[in-house]
Amino acid sequence: MAVGTHGGGEPYTETGRLPAPRGPEPGAERPAGLAGLAEVAGAVREAVESVIEGKPRVVRLALAVLLAEGHLLIEDVPGVGKTMLAKALARSIDCSVRRVQFTPDLLPSDITGVSAYNQELREFEFKPGPVFANLVVGDEINRASPKTQSALLECMEERQVTVDGVTYPLDGPFMVIATQNPVEMEGTYPLPEAQRDRFTARISMGYPDPAAELEMLDAHGSSSPLDDLRPVAHAGDVRDLAQVVREQHVAPAVRQYAIELVTATRKHPELRLGASPRATLHLVRAARAWAALGGRDYVRPDDLKELAVPVLAHRLLPTAEAQVERRRPEQVVTELVNRLPLPSPRK
Repeated sequence: MAVGTHGGGEPYTETGRLPAPRGPEPGAERPAGLAGLAEVAGAVREAVESVIEGKPRVVRLALAVLLAEGHLLIEDVPGVGKTMLAKALARSIDCSVRRVQFTPDLLPSDITGVSAYNQELREFEFKPGPVFANLVVGDEINRASPKTQSALLECMEERQVTVDGVTYPLDGPFMVIATQNPVEMEGTYPLPEAQRDRFTARISMGYPDPAAELEMLDAHGSSSPLDDLRPVAHAGDVRDLAQVVREQHVAPAVRQYAIELVTATRKHPELRLGASPRATLHLVRAARAWAALGGRDYVRPDDLKELAVPVLAHRLLPTAEAQVERRRPEQVVTELVNRLPLPSPRK
């Protein structure tokens, strides 16, 4: 069985902190196509929801980003479960997991790795950093300087790391799950535009409703539910399901609708920076995963509407006038979605 690491970077096996995963071993028979996706995704969703109460849409969005081979940014005020969601998703999958606590004194080499001189061999050898894992949990990413944040740019886009002129590929699946506090809070740096654009989606946890918070008091009262969370899927399962998602059908009219939606952000008078072509790709990839999680092998315009705000809003920059009027990019995207006509069913 593959050896992974929990949130702190320590290995776990059958005799370690986490019990052995339930379900088939790697290579065991699973239903093919959407049936297999529904089985694995349902098991992961159930595992995560056993830790995160009352947030089914947030959990589904996180799963969609995972299956779309993207990266997830979780932004909200402290104490609402951002890190808990990231760790629950990571522990639900039997793969290598590393956690990085971002601090102002963190260096880029602390993330990517460093070449150190080995006196016995009399040569430099590469010591991999925490980015060499299947799931990388970056806690409070905007507490590090932009220079350190930029260490993730290459690995998030190209699935590789270059140190001292040598390029090291990253094994798939590879996903960065980062949490951040609102930028107006103490001790935070704004994420650079290039960094935000590499995140497929940004989600907000929000406060739980009273019923879910009451249930949380019972579930978290004596111990953390993470202690009992067991892996229910494997890295190989995630790779197979990502291939299923890539084969989802997207009609030409739906693709055209995605382009019209993204183009509208570039022409909007209240935005000084619209969505990039990478945003268009991420929107369609996430819509494929969203449709697959809904049991469909094709994408509908409603899937794009559902994902427009989490996929596009964090990439947009409002003008100074819009900021004075406290107009947020989320509001602009919502208005665009409501205003643009949907493709004709005949198309």
